[in-house]
Amino acid sequence: MKRNWLVGLVGLLLAIALVACGASNEDGASNGDTKESKETLVMGTSADYPPFEYIDSSKGDDIIGFDVDIANYIADELGYKIEIKDMDFSGLITALSSERVDFVLAGMTPTEERKENVDFSEIYYTANHMIVSSASNKITTPEELEGKKVGVQLGSIQEDKANEIKDGGVAMEIITLNRIPELIQELKSGRYDAVIIEDTVANGYLKSNDDLSGENLPNTEEAGSAVAFPKDSELTEEFNNVIKEMKENGKMDELIEKWFAQDTVE
Repeated sequence: MKRNWLVGLVGLLLAIALVACGASNEDGASNGDTKESKETLVMGTSADYPPFEYIDSSKGDDIIGFDVDIANYIADELGYKIEIKDMDFSGLITALSSERVDFVLAGMTPTEERKENVDFSEIYYTANHMIVSSASNKITTPEELEGKKVGVQLGSIQEDKANEIKDGGVAMEIITLNRIPELIQELKSGRYDAVIIEDTVANGYLKSNDDLSGENLPNTEEAGSAVAFPKDSELTEEFNNVIKEMKENGKMDELIEKWFAQDTVE
């Protein structure tokens, strides 16, 4: 009789212990789910475009810059995590169309041609085109590009601008490369007579290269930067709301001051 009573007591204690363990596991799983609840968005960029996006090897291997700060701010506001994928600028639209990235932040201008394949946010920053040439052989106007070798980044708005100048009657040779540093190197080596890049990017090179000179092209059209998304992405409206908020609360001005020390927000 006593033996049966002891066996029953042990069984009851084991049952209580199992129930407690089960509850603990459920709580643990629930807590784990909460920690992993943030969705990760993949951002495509071309990290050769300081101060928009680049790698400062003296400080580490992380991609930093104006666009990265914007992406991180928007992600925090919307409750997302960000994973950055670096690739050639000319491959960014394809990466969006094939859904290898969720959005592109790369100082990209929303041209009509690009709008045929992707959607864009509102303009978040506006800049100009600049002719960069040797300080010893300055080129200051589009007409002076006659007969010259001119480098531009493949797939960039500056490539379109160079072709526009050429179609306007300036006979010049246009050469495309994937990366901005490659263009600058070709210019400094004397293989190119000039390159056309965005002025904010060019100014960074001019500050550290006394042998280079820069001249803004006449501003005949808006050359603003916007975030690109796959067609009909729900993110477009979400990002637009935060970009508007950033312009209104001073955050965009703060980031522009940090990276450019000039105010060109629309």
